[in-house]
Amino acid sequence: MTKTTQMNISRRHILKISSAAAMIGAIRTAFPSGAFAATAGPEVSGAKLGFIALTDAAPLVIAKEMGLFAKHGMPDVEVLKQASWGATRDNLVLGGESNGIDGAHILTPMPYLISTGKVTQNNVPVPMSILSRLNLDSQGISVAKEYAGTGVQIDASKLKEAFAAKKAAGGEVKVAMTFPGGTHDLWIRYWLAAGGINPDKDVSTIVVPPPQMVANMKVGNMDAFCVGEPWNEQLVNQGIGFTACTTGELWKGHPEKAFGMRSDWIEKNPNAAKALLMAIMEAQQWADSMDNKEEMAGILGKRQWFNVPPKDVLGRLRGNINYGNGRVVEHSGLEMKFWKDHASYPFKSHDTWFLTENVRWGKFAADTDIKGLVDKVNREDIWRAAAKDLGVAAADIPASPSRGVETFFDGKVFDPENPQAYLDSLAIKAGA
Repeated sequence: MTKTTQMNISRRHILKISSAAAMIGAIRTAFPSGAFAATAGPEVSGAKLGFIALTDAAPLVIAKEMGLFAKHGMPDVEVLKQASWGATRDNLVLGGESNGIDGAHILTPMPYLISTGKVTQNNVPVPMSILSRLNLDSQGISVAKEYAGTGVQIDASKLKEAFAAKKAAGGEVKVAMTFPGGTHDLWIRYWLAAGGINPDKDVSTIVVPPPQMVANMKVGNMDAFCVGEPWNEQLVNQGIGFTACTTGELWKGHPEKAFGMRSDWIEKNPNAAKALLMAIMEAQQWADSMDNKEEMAGILGKRQWFNVPPKDVLGRLRGNINYGNGRVVEHSGLEMKFWKDHASYPFKSHDTWFLTENVRWGKFAADTDIKGLVDKVNREDIWRAAAKDLGVAAADIPASPSRGVETFFDGKVFDPENPQAYLDSLAIKAGA
């Protein structure tokens, strides 16, 4: 909220408020608890934030729809739909001042890939920062209907023979993800490799923007894909394919999207960056309540956001999963988490895993200083400062930037203190 906006709560306006309760409510709206308690107000009244039509963009959408950015002093925030992760990258490289964007709902590895110039034009580094995680769990790995007879679920090895037969007959096995080195690329690679299918040799990986996944499978352009919701659920609702597994079955409580911003924007506007984060954190708390899921599905389904029937969003938001292959699980516990289980906090140990997996598949060199890179990009310190100003309960603030040792569905163990031991335990990787 700018100083001008604050002054608009004039003496004349306050005199019109008839009751003491209403007056207190108006003051709280104008000067929300924590928004300006510890620091001066935001340096700017707005920012340009990108999002992809995925359920895990909900914190940005809800913060905009419910006026939470305005509550924290930033009424002019724009939440702008991006066509693909490639477009998100390009607009972040441009920056808000050059008709691009300042920050975004983003695949957690992307700020690292952009900061190091791995995915930018001419490999020019554009420093990025991760301010929070947006969610845990609830992505899906879906397969074309023609493979239903394999019985494939979490064990991808059931596809090995069918994929080999298609290749032997001169066909190409296409497996789609949303961005090379991004979360969906890493989930589907992990799943295939755990089943003895080499994602670099036995299949062709292709890039498809999330909102185009269902249409592409409908016309036979792919055999399997990994994407976030609501697109797996929409695939099932349209009878085009089925979900083999959700990513929470691969690694329960896994990190997914992040809220990332250009580092130069944060340096120039530190109070505004914290205000944005506080609004998003409040939205995450609201989005996590089961009581709000139906309203949330209605909001996300709107034309300007996802432009999908709310039913395509709602089922899996509640943890009710119709896999589309005769398997239906109610109250699975695999629903998307926005706040509980420290979903919002950007654990450095999780970023360490994403970078280690990208070393596994050749996106980063084997001698990459993973710890140094994580310490540079991950700004969990800003998250902690925002949490303090917001009055977040101590139980919701992790004591350590590491969540510790993680175990995957196939028994593999990742110790963030020893990424090399994890890499050494993997049979299938780049060059293997």
